[in-house]
Amino acid sequence: MRRLVHRHLGKVVTGAALAVAGTAVMVGITLPGTAGADETGGGGGGGRAARQTGQGPDGAPPGVVARAPATGKKGTGRDPLTDDEMRRAAGLAVSKQLRSTGEDVGGGHGPQRLSVDLADPEADELDDPRAPRRADVTFYDYGNDTLVTRTVDLATGKVVRTGVQHGVQPPLSRAENAEAARLLIADPLGAGLKADYKDATGHELTSPDQLLLNGAVYRATPGGQPGVLDKCGEHRCVRLFPKIRNGSWIDARWLVVDLSARKVAELQHR
Repeated sequence: MRRLVHRHLGKVVTGAALAVAGTAVMVGITLPGTAGADETGGGGGGGRAARQTGQGPDGAPPGVVARAPATGKKGTGRDPLTDDEMRRAAGLAVSKQLRSTGEDVGGGHGPQRLSVDLADPEADELDDPRAPRRADVTFYDYGNDTLVTRTVDLATGKVVRTGVQHGVQPPLSRAENAEAARLLIADPLGAGLKADYKDATGHELTSPDQLLLNGAVYRATPGGQPGVLDKCGEHRCVRLFPKIRNGSWIDARWLVVDLSARKVAELQHR
């Protein structure tokens, strides 16, 4: 049976995953299983299985992590993008204007990069093995709360398509989760989170680097939040599910960070 240890504003969660109920918009979100919940020095279930069988999944000796295969500079056909292709596409997608006028999650120059993915082929290219390889690079511009998608032809290096959308909120990037945690730690509403961390570890919580972070986009629901969060959905807002490294989850689901306005608020319905 799951057990919640109540402390301060936040709640340290021990044992298996915490099923997050929350408001109607967030129903169905569950924290990621027991991944890392019982870590001791970073060992997880895969490591235990390797020790029991005497070898890893790739035939490697116990305790040895198999090296990932080398990634070529260029892929072919519908192969996943290589690391080189992703780096190149991300660089090509940011125009001088976008770099000078855009704003990232921390308020710096240039939009916040979210993802780089292999673009879908055009309708007349579905059966063409020589179809151009293109990459969709998505950014969130915090300067005007827009999602920008730029499609790059990897052969020519040209941006062939640009799309701009408002009110579209794709999954959060690692940098956005970290910035949300940074704002929460600095805010008075983060006092419970910091107290729970100190109770569990004996140390002060001062940096997002001390936590493992998952986050979910929050959208405003009529009557479900204070007025300060009414623009969530138009703004980029996040609910964090922080975990102590090699330790327990801390329940912070009632706190929402508006990354666009750089404000923290507590949901009214608990």
